[in-house]
Amino acid sequence: MRRGNLLHKQLCYELVGICFTIHNYLGSYRNKKQYCDAIAHGLTVKNIEYEREKVLPISFVGERQGRNRVDFLIDDNVILEIKRVPQIFRNNYHQCMRYLTSSEKELCLLINFYPKSLFVKRILKPKLL
Repeated sequence: MRRGNLLHKQLCYELVGICFTIHNYLGSYRNKKQYCDAIAHGLTVKNIEYEREKVLPISFVGERQGRNRVDFLIDDNVILEIKRVPQIFRNNYHQCMRYLTSSEKELCLLINFYPKSLFVKRILKPKLL
C-alpha cells in the first residue's frame, strides 16, 4: 500500500458522515442503543450492507462462543465499535484490537458519541511478520 492511501477510504467516509449527522441531530445525551439504532437506519438509507451485533468466530481453542461481539460489521470489511463514554481508555483500544485479531479484518472505527464533538479513531490491525 502506498503512503497516503487509506484503507476502505470511501466506505469510512460514508460511515463517519453518517455518525456526524447522527451526533449533530441527536446530540451527546442519548444512550448507546439509540445511537446504534440511528446508525442502522443511516446504513439502510445509504444502502450499505451491515450486520449488527455480529458474533465473531472463536479465535482459539477453549474460547467460549459469543465472547467477541462487534457493534457493526460493515460490508464484511470494517468493524464499527460504538461508545458513549466520558473518555476513551486503553481498554477500548484493546477491545478493538481483539476484534480485529478474532475477525481477521484490517480496520476498526472506534466512535465515541459522548463528547460535544464526535470522537473518531481509525484502528488498523498490525501486520505480523
